[in-house]
Formats: sequence, structure tokens, C-alpha cells
Amino acid sequence: MTNFGAVVRSSLFALVQALVTPPYALVALLTFPLPALARYHIIAGWARFFVWLAAVLCGVRYRVEGRRHLPQAPCVFLSKHQSAWETLAFQAILPPHVMVIKRELLWIPFFGWGLARMSPIAIDRSAGMRALKQVQEQGKARLARGFGVVIYPEGTRTAPGKHVKYQTGGAWLAVRAGVPVVPIAHNAGYLWPRNSFIKRPGLVTVSIGPAIPTQGRRPDAVIADVSAWIEQEVARLGDGSAR
Repeated sequence: MTNFGAVVRSSLFALVQALVTPPYALVALLTFPLPALARYHIIAGWARFFVWLAAVLCGVRYRVEGRRHLPQAPCVFLSKHQSAWETLAFQAILPPHVMVIKRELLWIPFFGWGLARMSPIAIDRSAGMRALKQVQEQGKARLARGFGVVIYPEGTRTAPGKHVKYQTGGAWLAVRAGVPVVPIAHNAGYLWPRNSFIKRPGLVTVSIGPAIPTQGRRPDAVIADVSAWIEQEVARLGDGSAR
């Protein structure tokens, strides 16, 4: 049964989000003349604010394990995808990066405007090999500019306890670009479930794994290592309710 307090807190969160996002989108548009890194930090402030607000209003706190594994040079981050929470929180946790997203997100008024200014790799998920080629070409360009690339190899948000085959696109990019992949596990889906308005209080644990080398390896072997590490970590983390 949903707690009434959680409904109230989640409603307040949604109200603040609706009030803040349109003016912040205009700020994002005004960053156009700035260098890419300066533009990134300004626009990412929107996501960092709402991660903070989720903790203050809804009790969705977080901690990070394995920060020491974050590399100094750009890499490909391959992450578990359970929630909208991680797409926001990674702006506060990870070095400057771009995300591979479905292109439809850019069509959302206000939110999509700001997202577009962060140079994501926006793909048509039905395009098959053409989308994979786009990820490789644009991903290599973003890496060359000093940005990491975040990819969710499950392809879509997957509820806790559900398992889907990991796609190899992120591993292909890393192999072609000659950079390592860094796996990321978390349990945000228990507290901020997929497609759920209600956010439950608790502690999200984000676990960053050791970099996995890709040079001289096949993408399917790389993604097998990523999948094994992430799924084992997710099982270890639990649901965050007792932290």
C-alpha cells in the first residue's frame, strides 16, 4: 500500500520540477555561445538540483562505492538502467559525459531543449545497424573531445529482478575507440521505480566497478564481462530499504 506521505512528497517534487524546468530550459538555450565543458556544467546543474531535491523531499538518498575506479581519461560507462534517477544522478557522480538516448526525448518541451544542448547521441532505436554506426561515429567524436559516453546496454529501463540480454553497442564503441569500459550497478529501481510517480525513501547504492580493458578483444566478450559484474553487484546491493 502506498504511504500517503510519499504521495504528498512526490507531488511536491513534481510541482517543483514543473516550475523550475521551463526557465532552466531558457538558461540552457542561452549557453549556446559557451565552450562545451562550460555549457555542460551549467545545464547539468538542473539534474544535480533534482537529485538533491529527491533526497530532501522524498528521502531518496545515495552513496557511491568504487569512486577510485573512475578513470582520468574518457571512457565508456556501461550502466544498469532501472530508473530515471540514475540519468540525473550521474551528472553529480561521473566526470563530464554524454548519454546515448532515444531521440524522442529531444521532442519533450523544455526538458528536451536543455538535453539537446548537452550533445547527446540521440538514436532511432528501430534503425538497427544504422543506429549502431551512429553510436560508433558520434561516440568516438565525443570521446576525442574529452567526454565520457554513458550507455545503458539493456536498452531500456528494466525493473529490479528482471533480466534482459545486454546489447553490444557500447562494447563495440569502446573496442573501436580503444578505450576501456567501466561497469556501474545500482539499486535505484526499488526507490524510484520505472514509470512510477511515487518515490520511496531509502538509500540508493551506486557501485562503480574496475575498468574492463577492450583492446584486442571482441565486443561480445567485453559485454559478457560487463553483464556478469553488474548482475552480481545488483544482487549484492539489495533494495536499499534497510540502509
